[in-house]
Amino acid sequence: MSLIEQLTRHKSVAALQAEAGQRRDFRRVLGLWQLTAIGIGGIIGVGIFVLAGQQAAANAGPAVALSFLIAGVGSAAAALCYAEFAGMIPVTGSAYTYGYAVLGELAAWIIGWDLLLEYALVVAVVAIGWSGYVQVLLSSAGIHLPAWAQGALGTGEGHVFNVIAAAITLIVAGLLTVRTEWGARFNTVIVIIKVIGALLVIAIGVFLVDPANWHPFVPPEVKAADGQSHFGWAGVLTAASVVFFAVFGYDTLTTAAEEAKNPQRDLPLAVIASLAISMVLYVAISFVLTGMVPYAQLGGAAPVSDAFAARGFAWIGVAVAAVVVVGVMSVLFAFMLGTARIWFALARDGLLPAWFAKVHPQYGTPYRPTLIAGVVTAVVAGLLPITQVAELINIGTLAAFIIICASILVLRTRQPELPRAFRVPGAWIVAPVGILFSLALIWGLPVITWERFAIWMVIGFLVYFGYGIRRSKLAGSA
Repeated sequence: MSLIEQLTRHKSVAALQAEAGQRRDFRRVLGLWQLTAIGIGGIIGVGIFVLAGQQAAANAGPAVALSFLIAGVGSAAAALCYAEFAGMIPVTGSAYTYGYAVLGELAAWIIGWDLLLEYALVVAVVAIGWSGYVQVLLSSAGIHLPAWAQGALGTGEGHVFNVIAAAITLIVAGLLTVRTEWGARFNTVIVIIKVIGALLVIAIGVFLVDPANWHPFVPPEVKAADGQSHFGWAGVLTAASVVFFAVFGYDTLTTAAEEAKNPQRDLPLAVIASLAISMVLYVAISFVLTGMVPYAQLGGAAPVSDAFAARGFAWIGVAVAAVVVVGVMSVLFAFMLGTARIWFALARDGLLPAWFAKVHPQYGTPYRPTLIAGVVTAVVAGLLPITQVAELINIGTLAAFIIICASILVLRTRQPELPRAFRVPGAWIVAPVGILFSLALIWGLPVITWERFAIWMVIGFLVYFGYGIRRSKLAGSA
């Protein structure tokens, strides 16, 4: 077999569909509402309670609402493509598995390796944001952590390690190791609390809005010392590229395809419903938050709480912090679940050691990648600032979206007759829109983000050509 044939070998859609019916690695325990809750849980979190305010202060001003809309349009196009694939190929692995079916092994490896990093880093960045609100609650009770334990180096005087962020990732990893349905039920309750909390912020905050705070809606452009544009339309695009990770969490539910009771019906519905609900809440809170106080005041670790405190309603800020502390755990659940299942899928296909593809004999969960991911993300969450991690997340996710949207067009050309539980309406318009928006958002990311992503991909190529290409199940290796 030539090198080109090795790199482009793929699993047929028919083979994957047959595999979906035969696989017994996981127990099918998740229904439509639990899947939708995983999607909403993956989307609504740090983006709505932390990054909306921080990006308004740093890059977009009141136009941060437009930043979410820009990110949402590209995400919606990709969501429709995910929905079509999810209904057609109900196998764990999400974009990795879809790429394997359409573009071949090397493209699939790039997506899988890419998402392995992105999902793990989302867990880290959400844990960092969660920690900020926990500390608001602790402070309101008169409890203050020592300075060294409050955050990563560079985030404040005396800060060394974010102890709270590291601890929560380990707790979620432990919960997901025990039983998936326990975690899913817990997650569904948390999502309900979180959505109610977001609605209350909107309902109360709208009465505290001063329209003068929305002017200018797009503040004048300012060039910082690092050469990056802040405010102006360039700043709006920069903010969109940063908050993008907050509007793509729906793809985590597709990694649980083999745990869904009726995946071909429920996965597409859950993808679309979770994104639609979340986008309405994101835009509404962005407008309310920037209307309550001048955008420059929203750069703190807990901007929603800060906004209410600034308007003389500190008790509401504390209540919001409590909702965030409970609610953001669902994001950790969704992305930790996704990290472990992407890792499991890569190992099951032979591209990583089979040791990672063993499920727990009692609990039926991929416990090894789950626990390892928990430890790694705990270290990252403890040591790195939130913005650096968020920027690194997005470039890989956007790259995966480009491949998914392109794969839909390739499959429509090659196999238009394949039965599809859901079809992207206007695919030849929607998929290119998703590609173009993703490219535009990638363009808005800092150069250092590209450099870090390139390093991760170089490591990935070394792993693939040193191990995966020979050990792949499609190469006949055990």
